[in-house]
Amino acid sequence: MIPVTVYSEMTPNPSTMKFVANKYLLPTGASVEFDSKSSAKGFSPLAEALFDFPFVSKVFVASNFVTVAKTDNVPWDFITMELREFIREWISFGKEVLIAMPSQIQHDADQETPAGPSANPSPASFAPSELDDAIMDLLDQYVRPAVANDGGAIDFLGYEEGKVTVMLKGSCAGCPSSTATLKGGIENLLKQHLPEVKEVVAFNG
Repeated sequence: MIPVTVYSEMTPNPSTMKFVANKYLLPTGASVEFDSKSSAKGFSPLAEALFDFPFVSKVFVASNFVTVAKTDNVPWDFITMELREFIREWISFGKEVLIAMPSQIQHDADQETPAGPSANPSPASFAPSELDDAIMDLLDQYVRPAVANDGGAIDFLGYEEGKVTVMLKGSCAGCPSSTATLKGGIENLLKQHLPEVKEVVAFNG
């Protein structure tokens, strides 16, 4: 049994809670999201098990944290400790978090990911231009750390005719403040550094 600590953090999205472990669950820069037990089956035993809780509606796993989305009928006060202890015990006993990589997993390293059940478009599946590289560098430096701190992730999907398309995951997906973050934060940042960028939009997978 491995000594593991897990603590919970509120996120800007009232429907999600972030559970942070003192060890890495996935490689740095990787993330995966499941919206049902069936979508997690064969990929993430941890996510699959979390869906056995009737109030869990979505599971997002990143480098050292798990973000859980819940249904509206149960307050966090009633379930946070139960979920935290469940995740802690799972990791402590060395149970597998991820056994296969669905196509929705994204990694910062240049590598191919095998196809999986997700229909989400895969970032970096094209030969990036210099502008694409500049956008990804800005996201890596200024945006991804803040988004991860809030229990989410952001993927760059592409640039075309002044429009940058990204995908928000984890606590950022469906968050009431995500539009303000997208327009007031990310869009302004990219416009400031890259005059070619006119708009940032989110892809809803």
